[in-house]
Amino acid sequence: MVAAVRRTVSVQADNPRPDTGRVPLRPPAEVMDLDRLGSLHQCRLSFIRTLMRKVMAERWAIQRQRFDLDAEGYGTCIYRIASPTRIYNMVIFSQYLDPEDRSDRVIANAWDVAFALCLGDVDDAYLELLRENVPRQEAGRCDPRVLVLSRANRSLRNFSSMVDDLAAGRQPDPDQLARVGYLYRTTAVYGNGKFGIADYPRIRDSEDFGLPFSAQMFSVYLLRDFSIRQVEHIARHRAPKTAVELHPELQRYLGIGNSTGLGMAPFLINHPQLINQWLLMRESALSRCLGEIPNQETRDRMIALIDHAIAHNTETFTDDDRQARKNARLGQELHQARDWLEGTTLPEAMLWQALLDWSRKCCSLETQEILNSLLMELYPERVDELEHSMGAMESQDLSPEMGTDDLLARLRRDYDWALAYDFNDPAQTHLFWYRSAEKEEPRLGERGVDSGEDREMGLDIARQARQLYDALIDWEQVQGQPTPLVEFLLANPRLKGIARRVQTLSEHAYGDIRANLLMKGTLPIDLLRCKLAFFGATKFDPRSDRWVRITMFQGAPRIEDIGQHFADDWWMPLKPDLAESS
Repeated sequence: MVAAVRRTVSVQADNPRPDTGRVPLRPPAEVMDLDRLGSLHQCRLSFIRTLMRKVMAERWAIQRQRFDLDAEGYGTCIYRIASPTRIYNMVIFSQYLDPEDRSDRVIANAWDVAFALCLGDVDDAYLELLRENVPRQEAGRCDPRVLVLSRANRSLRNFSSMVDDLAAGRQPDPDQLARVGYLYRTTAVYGNGKFGIADYPRIRDSEDFGLPFSAQMFSVYLLRDFSIRQVEHIARHRAPKTAVELHPELQRYLGIGNSTGLGMAPFLINHPQLINQWLLMRESALSRCLGEIPNQETRDRMIALIDHAIAHNTETFTDDDRQARKNARLGQELHQARDWLEGTTLPEAMLWQALLDWSRKCCSLETQEILNSLLMELYPERVDELEHSMGAMESQDLSPEMGTDDLLARLRRDYDWALAYDFNDPAQTHLFWYRSAEKEEPRLGERGVDSGEDREMGLDIARQARQLYDALIDWEQVQGQPTPLVEFLLANPRLKGIARRVQTLSEHAYGDIRANLLMKGTLPIDLLRCKLAFFGATKFDPRSDRWVRITMFQGAPRIEDIGQHFADDWWMPLKPDLAESS
């Protein structure tokens, strides 16, 4: 007889369990499916959305305190930031980069700009210390006054042409910006204690940057302003009599690019309690909104949002055939969703749940999830408060006194998806994850083909769960009865880690991604997209199945807009019509 195990979808002890209203949360088997996670879109709880709401509401004061650039835009820039509680400075070093050394891969060794967000003011001595280390990135060493360390490269497709346009006295072509909506593309934005900078516990209780990745996102936001001021500066030096500033609408339409590779994937596996918290808050927000009863105003608002999403999708470009097909289908299905919503005669009380049910039957995962994101836009009063519960205290504790029968029951209940894989099939172990000896970066290899298997990383949760299950079955057969887990682990110490994980995640239903990451055909970019969607990325442009380009902050308010009216409706920007706005 399998022991009965209570299952709850809970949050960290220091976070309240959110009220989800009358609609139950979607089951983990649906939410944690890798294909679905790889189809997520930005929503109101994404980190750049919450950051912009905070900066605008608290009217942070941001000044370019130093802008010492030569005629080609090389030199030093310092932004001084005054939040309601602290002073920060972001120091940017712009340097010449040989075109042959320019790369948008994380593995590059040189960049057009390197920058650091620092706590407190930066005097001359500290500036020189930063100058010695920040441009070296991984090879340098910083101290805990640095909260974020990053670098970026110019967009070959936009930077020079925009300087030419502004110098000639004309505005750049919005169509070109619609294809590539940024001047700089970051390749890594380091936080959390890497290379000597402040670790997350140091800022976790910060009123400004206590939420996950908010300091990193704020640094990217400031780089966006720098990119605009730098091209204007170079254009002025090149043609002082004709140069013009970039039109404010185009300034807002510019974002910052990012290239992300396999380095993100281990984070999603190694921080299951944090991932659970992100998904739990998102699902709670969706559940709350599904439980709201619409009226004609909210129904019309939803139709308008769908129309806006259709227009935004038509301005999303990618050279990747798979993503292009997904985008095309998204556009078609959004038209169908609009028609369904206009034509349905269902009672109002059932409308939102009926829309979700219809999309499950008729639409791709991309369309299902963007409809969910749009639904959250209708009820900010039911969603936005959840942003304060996106953090989590992480620890995995072992309960050695638990019976082996209890752990087996948890495996059957929570890891049935993992037990369904046949690991005797070579296709299920076709891939292996390892860390490169040269760069210490995650890599993906083909077993029996590529080297590195001796450095395989423990991202094989499904296989580990299967090994634990089989070993427990064998143990109980030999022992003739269940025993305390500690006796089993003394005989099988290599399974201690997965046993601890299974025990811990019994209370975190959204902690494990339900996929065998060793299986042939696994698409790592689905892992990347999940995390990037929570960041707030848009315009996903896969460059292979292992890395992706995205855009952030496109459409966001400018620094000059802080203090002005803010509607928080910028997240799906459309190409500006300069004739209308002039």
